[in-house]
Amino acid sequence: MPGTVSAASRKASSNRAVISVFSVCLACMAMLALLIWTRPTVPGDPAIAAGLGDILLWNSMLPRMVIALLAGAALGLAGALLQQVLRNPIADASTLGIAAGAELALVAGLSLSPLLAGFSREIVAFAGGLAAVSLVLALSWRQAFDPVTVAVSGLIVSMITASLTITLILARGEYAISVSIWGAGSLSQQDWQGVISLAPRLGFGAILAFVLVRPLNVLALDDASAKSLGLSLVWLRLAILLLAVWLAASVTATVGVIGFLGLAAPALAKLWGARTTGQVLIAAPLTGAALLFLTDGTSQLLGTGFSDLAPAGAATALMGGPILLFLLPRLHAIAPVTASAAPTGLRLTRPTLCLALIAAMIVIFGLAALIIGPSPTGLRFSFGPALWELLPFRLPRILAASGAGALLGAAGFIMQRVTGNPIASPEVLGVSAGGGAGLAATLYIVGSPSPTVMLIGMSLGALTVFSIMIAITAARELSAERLLLTGIAMSAISMAIVTIVLAQGDMQSFILLMWMAGSTNRAGNFEAVTALIALALFAAPLLFMKSWLTILPLGTVVSRSVGLSLTSSRLALSVLAALMTAVASFLVGPLSLAGLVAPHLARLIGLSGARHQLIASLLIGSALLVGADWLSRAVIYPYQVPVGVFTALIGGPYLLWLIARMEKRS
Repeated sequence: MPGTVSAASRKASSNRAVISVFSVCLACMAMLALLIWTRPTVPGDPAIAAGLGDILLWNSMLPRMVIALLAGAALGLAGALLQQVLRNPIADASTLGIAAGAELALVAGLSLSPLLAGFSREIVAFAGGLAAVSLVLALSWRQAFDPVTVAVSGLIVSMITASLTITLILARGEYAISVSIWGAGSLSQQDWQGVISLAPRLGFGAILAFVLVRPLNVLALDDASAKSLGLSLVWLRLAILLLAVWLAASVTATVGVIGFLGLAAPALAKLWGARTTGQVLIAAPLTGAALLFLTDGTSQLLGTGFSDLAPAGAATALMGGPILLFLLPRLHAIAPVTASAAPTGLRLTRPTLCLALIAAMIVIFGLAALIIGPSPTGLRFSFGPALWELLPFRLPRILAASGAGALLGAAGFIMQRVTGNPIASPEVLGVSAGGGAGLAATLYIVGSPSPTVMLIGMSLGALTVFSIMIAITAARELSAERLLLTGIAMSAISMAIVTIVLAQGDMQSFILLMWMAGSTNRAGNFEAVTALIALALFAAPLLFMKSWLTILPLGTVVSRSVGLSLTSSRLALSVLAALMTAVASFLVGPLSLAGLVAPHLARLIGLSGARHQLIASLLIGSALLVGADWLSRAVIYPYQVPVGVFTALIGGPYLLWLIARMEKRS
């Protein structure tokens, strides 16, 4: 009977796979026919128009179709390899930061050395992607590449690289439009050069993947069993990772960033019946090719004339969030991180004195930012009438940066306490990205909105994302892992919407770029008052939630044993974190890492109690943003670098230091 059931199950799976393949092939053939039949005609003299139409067909449309199939297959294969070697169903070039690292490397090459980027784009992209994924894996190595930790680490690394990429784009304004369109993943082709470049790379990668099928089957076992068969796990995993990164970087260098396709293709291949490693490695590239071809074809059909509805990369990124949400029920943390896993310093015996010193430091920072400023002859100290003239310009941005930093510090403290994960940050909640989607929608509807309308639009977007996230995770009592991963999924959907608007290349795109970079150079009285009011409304109630913040990190069992309602407490704290993050992202953009760094520094200096750590996170976050805002004015005077870049540059070295501590402690 068990054999009969197993045989019936295999037969049903095989039938489902055959039906799925047939349906996908039929859909691709129908899309090909529609694209050729409905292709736009060139206006003008019929004879000349017919000749130009043939040129467009053979040198633009057909290469675009082929490059879509090749790029989709390469990303599908890369995603399948990454998921297999890391045993992580959400591993992908997007979730591991590979695409973001490759994009940063290529933008840097284009901005700093265009000849280098044009001569060896694949090498530059490969180096950037490899550096990013190495950092992600180093962050999650101590937790045995736990899927949740890998996902959060990938998001953090992607935010750092995205911040630097946006800065380079803004610094080279003449390239901003073209780079934004390229970063959104454009498949438009003018000849067969892209196909000629990508086809041999995909072929070589497919051959290597076929050779690695048997080792990958062994890797599916536990490490002890694999070692007993004589496999060198370190070198095998390194080789597979290098192959996957090389495939993803080659696609990025050729057509730009195609988001989350490597996540969707293996998941759908398994859903359609692929079971063994060999079947997945065959089905995932075919599924990826079909997905990208159908997505790009739909965008062309829905567009007007020769323009697309949306860039292919942004359109495929919209699939990433739903696919992540689909995978949530089957994803479990194998090594949950607790707050005690973070490195801690000495335990202070007089925490109040320490908090007073931090508060005094903030006052000194604020006064220094008011008095000291850059000038053509160097730093200049302003007093008396000169200071009074500069006060309306400097004081609002200092207050806005200080309030936003404090809000982010408190939100980060809440997230790390609620999830029990020391690498959680406000951005992981997905609310800041939701605010960006709301801002994009507001810019699209209103055109040139006032700051009040922008804040309302961002708040609506943030609350919408938060409501969806809570509705999804409420069935599991807002579990920490589901809360983190749902936030990442909603971030993927929201940032895809932002990317679509960015690719339009108009003034709305520039406003979004400035917001994403986190610039405070236009902060005025409205922003300053908004920051102070939000701080009073949302941070003050946290001081009365000491018991919740103390008990929640101890785990579900302890929390229930003392009578704490997990759902209501997590819901209340998450609402406050969402509102604080929404306001802070309006003020300084979505990429700041102050919410990650501030709670860590509060623990490192020796503060142990929940209330003391909360106050310290507020103060340290405020100090970080005030210092970063002053640096943004002084470093490359007379130009200003967005404050979000400096907070990312502060958080980046801290992450590297944290990695070193983790390796040393292990």
